Amino acid sequence: MDPLIEACKAGDRKAQRQLFERYKDKMFALCLRYAPSRADAEDILQEGFVKVFRDLPSYRGEGSIEGWIRKIMTHTAIDWLKRNRQPQMRLEDAYAHLWHLADAPDEADESGPPARTLIRLMQQLPDGFRAVLNLHIIEGYSHPEIARILGISVGTSKSQLSRAKTALRQMWEKSLTR
Repeated sequence: MDPLIEACKAGDRKAQRQLFERYKDKMFALCLRYAPSRADAEDILQEGFVKVFRDLPSYRGEGSIEGWIRKIMTHTAIDWLKRNRQPQMRLEDAYAHLWHLADAPDEADESGPPARTLIRLMQQLPDGFRAVLNLHIIEGYSHPEIARILGISVGTSKSQLSRAKTALRQMWEKSLTR
């Protein structure tokens, strides 16, 4: 096993800092996709790394450490969404909200990379849309798995994904015409 992981398991703070520095950017990007804001993503990242270091002694070296950390971060983000769940909007209200956001002045640096714009647009999606989109498209979960994780039906997972993709596509197209 990686000597850095062994040192982290032994409680070496310097090694833990190295592990954090190695994976913080990738994991922050993951958190940004789930969170409605940068500050919330930072909270999820911090909570996730607390769990990583708490549970590191149970890591047996099967599979990559990055994959293991990613799984913890994904579950932490989903748990955060469940704890901070906003009351569900009616579909009509959600679409009106999305159109309002798409019409708002762009606060992002337009010269920035498209990924930044896409993440900003994803953050504007309702929680349910954003969670299903991330779990299915980015993390590769099936609809039955998503239904179990989020406590929704398979049909709801499929419909939320379809609606999320449509809303995101519309917001993306609108952002390109500014």
